[in-house]
Amino acid sequence: MPLERLKRFVERPIQVERCDLCGRELSDDHDHVIEPAARRLTCVCGPCAVLFSASGTRKRVPRRVRALTGFRLTDAQWDELRLPIDLAFFVKSTVHDRPVANYPSPAGATESLLSLEAWDDIMRENPVLDEMEPDTEALLVNRVGHGRGGMQAEYFLVPIDQCYRLVGLIRTRWTGLSGGTEVWSAISGFFDELRRHA
Repeated sequence: MPLERLKRFVERPIQVERCDLCGRELSDDHDHVIEPAARRLTCVCGPCAVLFSASGTRKRVPRRVRALTGFRLTDAQWDELRLPIDLAFFVKSTVHDRPVANYPSPAGATESLLSLEAWDDIMRENPVLDEMEPDTEALLVNRVGHGRGGMQAEYFLVPIDQCYRLVGLIRTRWTGLSGGTEVWSAISGFFDELRRHA
């Protein structure tokens, strides 16, 4: 009987990820398209991805990752943004016609009311943010440990799918009140990977 169960398990077909548009098998490193109104990401193959541009109801998510080494953000400016944690991403939303701040939590991506005055100050001091593609790219800020004399704050311009990947890591690995060692290890690994791709 146990041998029979093992045989059935081995014979099960391996689930492969497929393009949500044409059904073609996808590699691990595949493209995404976002519907800004629903904040929904769609997995797509390369040929389907080229059908979408930076405008319309669905937009192709770019792949570039940039470390913003000269980024300027003071502790006072960060405090003015009134975010409850030191990890957040900022998107120019065409749906809301304004910038939107989100932070990852065990419940998913949580939108935070953003002080537009504070954001305008940050934009003025960091012209690189003018290059951020609406809806599809985000400023990802990692200040975890910064206020406690730990690592330096980090700033990245990333595809929006990377932000939601970080949200997924936190959501699926968070345990207890502080998150547990597994989630912090996953967050550390996520930023190590970003640094390699930047």
